[in-house]
Amino acid sequence: MTNQRKPRGPYRKGVERREQILQAALEVFAQHGDRGSSLQEIADRVGVTQPALLHYFGSREELLLAVIEQRDTLGRHVSAETKKPGDIAAQAVRHSMDQPGLIRLFVALSAAATDPAHTAHSFFVDRYQNLTNLISSGLEEGQRAGQVRTDEPADQMARLLLAVMDGLQIQWLLDPSIDMPAMVATFTRMYTAWLPASA
Repeated sequence: MTNQRKPRGPYRKGVERREQILQAALEVFAQHGDRGSSLQEIADRVGVTQPALLHYFGSREELLLAVIEQRDTLGRHVSAETKKPGDIAAQAVRHSMDQPGLIRLFVALSAAATDPAHTAHSFFVDRYQNLTNLISSGLEEGQRAGQVRTDEPADQMARLLLAVMDGLQIQWLLDPSIDMPAMVATFTRMYTAWLPASA
């Protein structure tokens, strides 16, 4: 078995510093969102200057995008033990509610990225396509098992689930009393196949 070598020397230190900056940015944005956060606060937490911070992330927009990518990675890790798309969605929403600043950041950045010239445009196009494919695959598996309705296309139900989740995030930011996981669960029950009661 081939041993994977860990980065050494200046390169390893650079990777570690980048991770430190990203972790600090996650914490700051989770607390304050986009508008309430500053590069200076992030730099201060890591103990570097703003120019040094921008050495690792070429611009504020690039750092914001890295934070969103990390948020998605952490969300997938939280949901790794469950396979049902509805359960995964509810877990992801529940996890996001612990970090309202990141929800604000996601809403603002995804809206801005609808402009094809925006730095994050390609990321969000790919993100939604990949998530649609992932959820569709789970729904198709459920259709074959008789657990998911077959009278609607899996890819359209997947897109609708993502739309519901995004829309609920906006409503929750406006009214935190909204129970997002319960709403997602209600929606996912709408595409569950009707099963006769057991005798």
